[in-house]
Parts: sequence; C-alpha cells; structure tokens
Amino acid sequence: MKILVLGSAAGGGFPQWNCNCPNCAGVRKGSINAKPRTQSSIAVSANGTDWVLINASPDILQQIRSNPALQPARAIRDSGIAAVMVMDAQIDHITGLLMLREGRKKMNLYCTESVWDDLNHGLPLAKVLSHYCGVERHAIDGLSADETHFAPIEVPGIEGIRFHPMPLKSKAPPYSPHRNNPGPGDNNGLMIESKTTGKKVFYAPGLGEIEPHVLQAMQQADCVLVDGTVWTGDEMITLGLTQKTAADMGHLQVSGPGGMIEVLDGIGARRKVLIHINNTNPILNEDSSERAVLAQHGIEVAFDGMEIEL
Repeated sequence: MKILVLGSAAGGGFPQWNCNCPNCAGVRKGSINAKPRTQSSIAVSANGTDWVLINASPDILQQIRSNPALQPARAIRDSGIAAVMVMDAQIDHITGLLMLREGRKKMNLYCTESVWDDLNHGLPLAKVLSHYCGVERHAIDGLSADETHFAPIEVPGIEGIRFHPMPLKSKAPPYSPHRNNPGPGDNNGLMIESKTTGKKVFYAPGLGEIEPHVLQAMQQADCVLVDGTVWTGDEMITLGLTQKTAADMGHLQVSGPGGMIEVLDGIGARRKVLIHINNTNPILNEDSSERAVLAQHGIEVAFDGMEIEL
C-alpha cells in the first residue's frame, strides 16, 4: 500500500498568499530553513497506478503536476485518480473537485450524507459539476449504534485496500445549513488498511478531541498521520491574526498538557507524522527549537511529496 502526501499545509497553504508572519515572510525571503507546502491532501494506491484521492485541495492541479504517478497517460485523456473520498465539506478539502471537472466519466465521489448535503446546498459544487463531468456519489454510511464508525468501504479498481471511515467531533463549515446543529459525518477520520499486509494508516488532518474510538484507532495503526495545525492553542491570537483558539477552530494544539505530542507519546511505538500544518506553526522552520522537540519524541512533519509505504 502506497500513501502519497500531496499537500501537507492547512488552509491557505505555506506561505499563505496574504500573510507576513515570521514563517511566511521568512520562507519568501529564504531567511528560514522551510519548505513551501500546498493544502492538505493524500492519495492511496495498491499498485502505484490507480489512486483514491483523499480530500480535493484547491491546489490539486499543482499536486498532480508534482506527482506524475497520478497521470499514467494510458490514453489521450487519462488520470490515475479512480475515485475521490472527502472527509468533510471544508473549502480546502472540496474546491479541488472543480479542477477535476474535465473528466471523461462521472466522478466517483465517496462522502457522508451530511457532506453530500453541503455539496448540494451549502456550497453546491455537485450542481456545478453536473454541467461538466457529473458526480457518481457513493455513500459513506452504516453508522454504528455507538456512532464511532461507518461501514468499511472497498473502492472498485483499488484492489487490496479497505477504508474504515469514522466520525470525529467537529462543526460543519460556516456555510453549512447544519453549522449550528453538528452531527456524526460532518468531520471524519479514516483508517486505511492493506488487505495484503494487514498494515494500517490512520489519517485525521482535523482533530479537535481525542475520543476513545479515535485513541483506539491510533493505537491500532502502524502509522498515524494526524493534525499538527498549531503549536500552541493561542498561537494565531498572539500573532494578531484571529481571536479564535485552536479549540475554537476544531484543532488540538501540538504542545502542552493534553496536546498532540502527549497523545502520540502515549500510543507506543509506531510511525507518527503531523500533517495539516498552519503557516504560523514554528515547526515549519526546520531549525526551530520546536522542531527539535518533535525529533526528540520521534514525531515527523509531513511535507509535499512524502511517500509512506506499508
């Protein structure tokens, strides 16, 4: 099983187009040791030719150009993207669908009922795409009685991989009709399992709370690829960029009591990778003391083009 990290940054990418925080200014000037990053997305394959795109970033065209495996060129018009699975309806995870509108077949799209509702009413991309390639929607459903997981999914053409979606606590996007009435399926994590090796990757770029079923999934995975948005809960407030804490935005801070480092330290020996890194997070500077702390704890920072094979 192959995992390609197409984009590793939070919404806005790195550097963000209108941001002059120390990180963004530093990477533009070349005064800090940091890599530019596009907005978060991964792709999964069993054979290296046919892929499931997990979240469709606004940067998807750049990501395809940077990853030739997604363009195998078997015909005059071709793509290695066999299907798209979206974990929520946030702008930075769905607007890339519009960039894929020239497909010769209907887009195979996997999502929950609440995300599908947002794609038809909150931000009606499904209606727009109906005038181009169209969308063949496949439901993520079969919610368990305890609301901790959905039914497993196997995607035709992606042999040997099973997907296990699970609801996470969070709000629907600001434009969603059910923004103030959150429910299971608004925001989701994903366990990705190789049927051949039995190896598993847990992917959750937006984690605001480590619920028992989430912790269990992290303990069962061979690799965790999880939320590393901000170093401290008040990081963006301190920089004068917002009045919202990490918790307000649905993210768990990396450092401090109850932070992601503490969580990852508690799940034992396995590969641990942070993704969805906000442009303000000091771990983007590879020479920072914060990056050194991560290294001491055996935690990696995802970068565009990172490959994980299990």
